[in-house]
Amino acid sequence: MSTGVTITASNGDADLDGILRLQGLNLRGRVDPATARSQGFVTVQHDRATLARMHAMAPSVVAKRDGEVVGYALVMPVEARSYVPVLEPMFALLESLSFAGQPLTAHRYYVMGQVCVAHAVRGQGVFDALYAGHRRFLATRYDLCVTEISLANPRSLRAHARVGFVEIHRYRDATDDWSVVALDLGA
Repeated sequence: MSTGVTITASNGDADLDGILRLQGLNLRGRVDPATARSQGFVTVQHDRATLARMHAMAPSVVAKRDGEVVGYALVMPVEARSYVPVLEPMFALLESLSFAGQPLTAHRYYVMGQVCVAHAVRGQGVFDALYAGHRRFLATRYDLCVTEISLANPRSLRAHARVGFVEIHRYRDATDDWSVVALDLGA
């Protein structure tokens, strides 16, 4: 991993501000199409109050260099589903899916609310380290991490597969084609 980058559970206002800053720089509508195709993008913009409520339930994992957030992987417990109404259809879909032959609802799972790595540290192992942090900080509380990835984001699809996510479903909604993937935190 990149020298000088540390992985921690999010803690405090500075981490929330850092997440929002990095998120704002990487929103799908704010990055040019060529960058979105080659480097990826994030889809949902959170507000500070929502992030604070999510973090009160379960801290997210952040990567920091010199005290600045250079990567994050948001934890969104199922109980936080009402905090981001645009994600309600995804949560409803998850209730109908299975993992390893059992309904997803039979597992203790949370949703990866979003993952993002600053351009300056991409390709240096930060993404993988963020998910290693999820295993380290969350495996005693949860069995699975579940998320959906736009098929228009091939960099993210490859990165998630590399760290162990497996596809459990594909679908199309009014905005995009999606791959629903799950990570066994105990594997």
